[in-house]
Amino acid sequence: MSINFSTSIAGRFFPTPIFTASGCAGSGKELSQFFPLTSLGAIVTKSIMIKPRSGRATPRMAETPSGMLNSIGLQGPGIDLFLENDIPWLRDQGARIIVSIAGESVEDYAVLARRLRNVPGISALEVNISCPNVENRGQVFACDPTTASDAISAVRRNIGGELPIIAKLSPDVTDIVSIAKSVVDAGADGLALINTLLGMVIDTNSMLPKLSQKTGGLSGPAVRPVAVRAIYQVRAALPEVPIVGMGGVSSGRDAFELVLAGANAVSIGTATFGDPLAAMSITRELEEIVEARGFSNFSDAVGYAHRTEQA
Repeated sequence: MSINFSTSIAGRFFPTPIFTASGCAGSGKELSQFFPLTSLGAIVTKSIMIKPRSGRATPRMAETPSGMLNSIGLQGPGIDLFLENDIPWLRDQGARIIVSIAGESVEDYAVLARRLRNVPGISALEVNISCPNVENRGQVFACDPTTASDAISAVRRNIGGELPIIAKLSPDVTDIVSIAKSVVDAGADGLALINTLLGMVIDTNSMLPKLSQKTGGLSGPAVRPVAVRAIYQVRAALPEVPIVGMGGVSSGRDAFELVLAGANAVSIGTATFGDPLAAMSITRELEEIVEARGFSNFSDAVGYAHRTEQA
């Protein structure tokens, strides 16, 4: 039996539900030497800011049990060079493009949305609101319903109504459902769950923090149960809102768990550092699992864990 393995996010079609995760594959150039980018559902670019950023001082990565910490600091070329170089290259590759943006103020998000509004070839906009808001004493946008909705509202006002907005949320909150509801009310068409968890590692030999900035984002298999929980809770509260799930996926079985919780698509991040072909193997494994479970359409598996409760 051949299944329909496609998915859709806010009305946009993707031939497979496996995407890259923002920040883990740049704009796809490194991965393109291993497989054609058209084999992926979408390339989610590294979060782009208005100005170029060199990132934080080293060391800015550290291994942890079943995961890794990073404190890269949103290193990137800035929106001008991104539009000049990365978007045309991705279009030439035939990739489906989801552009991730990040800002330090509400106005930053507004400016980035205006710059991207009429750029052809973009399937959706991921709004990374897991950034410190410099206008609000450094509070992370995604950790408060008001600041989260302010950022999404600014993007919606400036991007217009055609390009879908996917709000990327932080798990470092006590009630992720309330944050999800606030950004959907503000104009988000979909949600990306979850970003990294804030963590820290201390070197017991030097007796000092391993990262130059002390704390960093924890990713990898260790965070997958947190991702499953967050996706499940948000799907239960907002059953019609599409979710791009991520967090610790390194196999088709891992991806299937997020799908059962309610993810319409799954982004692969940390796994690609150890295996550049991880997204390809996960795609094959997930399709085989979905078919083996008796589903003729991938979409029928999305959120299935909720359906069994309601039966």
